[in-house]
Amino acid sequence: MRVNPTRMELLRTKKRTQLAKKGHKLLKDKRDGLMREFLKIVREAKSLRKQIDELLFASLRHFVLAQASMLPEAVDILRKLKPYSISLAVSEKSMMGVKVPEFTVSLESKDEQIGVWETSRELDIALVSFQKLLPLLLQLATIEKTAELLAKEIEITRRRVNALEYVLLPQLQQVIKYIRMKLDEQERAAIMTVMAVKRNISEVHE
Repeated sequence: MRVNPTRMELLRTKKRTQLAKKGHKLLKDKRDGLMREFLKIVREAKSLRKQIDELLFASLRHFVLAQASMLPEAVDILRKLKPYSISLAVSEKSMMGVKVPEFTVSLESKDEQIGVWETSRELDIALVSFQKLLPLLLQLATIEKTAELLAKEIEITRRRVNALEYVLLPQLQQVIKYIRMKLDEQERAAIMTVMAVKRNISEVHE
């Protein structure tokens, strides 16, 4: 870093150093906050995924049992029915300065309803389970996308912290040290000059 070793430059560099230290602390606090949120979300995703796996296994088991107990023609007709319409809304929220998605799903009944006489009890249980699964799957998708975005932000913040801690702040400290050294040299040279002038004056008077 090329600098002019003056007192004004020394003051400017000190101010830059203080500002860099404040920025470094803020970024470290942000990084730590993001890490806490990330770990919390990862634990939440793990718990939710376990819940989904259990519910999905139970739903498929009931569905297979329902297929086994119904006529193939009836199963084929039910497969073609669409008793619900699904709508999905996507919004955003801010988490530690990171925009993360939010999904909202809604099911609406349609005219194509399944008659009670056409189904088995196992199929009814399976359908109810599948309805419970959809919001959970969207919730898991939201959590996993949030974790991905937070991980990217953590990496960006970590790089900025390291750049300040290991590059900019040491450079500024070196500049301050260099300017002080030069100012001390100038001060010593000025003192030597004054002393030499005084000696010359004394010799003249003698």
